[in-house]
Amino acid sequence: MMTPVAYQKKLEGKSNAHLITFNDGKDYVVKFFQPGFEKTLPNEWVGYCLARYLGLPVPFARIVDISEEFTSLVPELANVQLTRYQFASLYIPDCLNGHQVSEVSNIVNHQTLAGIVMLDYWLCNRDRTRKNILLREGESGEYQLWMIDQAEIFGTYNWLHADLENLPVEVLKSATHQLMAGFIDNEQRFTDHLELIQTMPILLMEEIVSLIPDDWMVSREEKKAIVTTLVTRRKTILPKLMERFLKKVYQPFHANEN
Repeated sequence: MMTPVAYQKKLEGKSNAHLITFNDGKDYVVKFFQPGFEKTLPNEWVGYCLARYLGLPVPFARIVDISEEFTSLVPELANVQLTRYQFASLYIPDCLNGHQVSEVSNIVNHQTLAGIVMLDYWLCNRDRTRKNILLREGESGEYQLWMIDQAEIFGTYNWLHADLENLPVEVLKSATHQLMAGFIDNEQRFTDHLELIQTMPILLMEEIVSLIPDDWMVSREEKKAIVTTLVTRRKTILPKLMERFLKKVYQPFHANEN
């Protein structure tokens, strides 16, 4: 069992995230449950699992059990709304977020970028900002990209059952999507990821959702609604959104190169 052994620091942002070292010797970004942001942890879990299935560059993550015995010894965790389970993702060192990099000449894992865009549209993630990607510089100014922070999929970090039935169907305003579009070399990449999304077994989606801990306060009805939303959006909505993104964002960008 993975257990925390040393507290490092509180991280910036509104998601109540802390850097903690675990008994595997690695540092993890741990997000704790907090009132007003009730769906942050379920969103992170669902978004992470779907990203992993699609082979996207998301840091390894898992649900962790952090005891009151540990938090009671850390002043920075004294006021957290403690539930038994929290969401922990592996800390990727030596990275900058998209705001901190002024110029990107190349992204070495560019073949995954269309998948990130498609996942964001499938899950209605309107928070793919430059702060929610990590870039690690390699040789000759090339960067490895990771996607982080799926806290606001399904439109928000505190959605209700009814919200899932009324998610917007629109082109997302995302400078990060525009950045990534410049490194996607072929429209076929979008089609390939759409096919992968549409052939994902429903039983796997149900299993992912069923693993959401009870103390994250997602009702049985809400869990069913998550799966229904995933199935409905991938079949009837995502293809339309892909066409709109290609027409309004991807194609105009690449037309300027000619």
